[in-house]
Amino acid sequence: MEAKKKILIVDDEQINLEFFDVMLSKLGFVVEKAENGVEALEKVRSFGPDLILLDNIMPKLSGWEVTKLLKKDPEYHAYKDIPIIMFSAMDDVKDKVEGFELGVDDYITKPYNFSEVLARIRAVLRHRELFSQIAVRESRLSLTETINEEMKKFLKNCEESVNLLEQAVDQSHGGANGLELLQQTVKNVTSNFRTKLLELDAKMHAIEKQHELLRKKEIEINTLEHQFRKSLHAD
Repeated sequence: MEAKKKILIVDDEQINLEFFDVMLSKLGFVVEKAENGVEALEKVRSFGPDLILLDNIMPKLSGWEVTKLLKKDPEYHAYKDIPIIMFSAMDDVKDKVEGFELGVDDYITKPYNFSEVLARIRAVLRHRELFSQIAVRESRLSLTETINEEMKKFLKNCEESVNLLEQAVDQSHGGANGLELLQQTVKNVTSNFRTKLLELDAKMHAIEKQHELLRKKEIEINTLEHQFRKSLHAD
């Protein structure tokens, strides 16, 4: 069963908080509220939202200041990828550009229509999920390349071991010394082979664990597309 998306609403006007709380909760979202920028940062830590609806003009910390902290401050690094939709009474292009440069995903000018806000919420969540799935697939490709590299190293080591054995065999026809050399070479090659095999096994086990974690996060793109198309008609 798909987990409900969590939305943090940040606005210093109580009527707006209550309105979005009621409307979004009815649509199946899990909602948390904050009345100013400082409280918003606290709720980000405790609530872990999937998306933030953030008013710009607020006491204590503005929406821009909250965004800058979340996107740039090392203290909030764990939350930098949370998408933000910012509300503002200003309709200045320069202000919007500054918001986007800070890391805002979308920008809505007051007064707004709830249907538009909902459509933008779904679009931002959809895009973020798609980017997340692309990142997962890139990680899996990277792991596959790592496996290939490890296998190449192992095969190279096997080739070198075979060459050593062939050289020892060629030299073993020279009597006792040659036979002793062959025995020592076989012993060294066997020991090295076992060591490399254990190393490879440990690396492959670690890689498989990473693959398993990524598989749990991965959703088929077609399934994801279907989910969001369905959500567009949910209201």
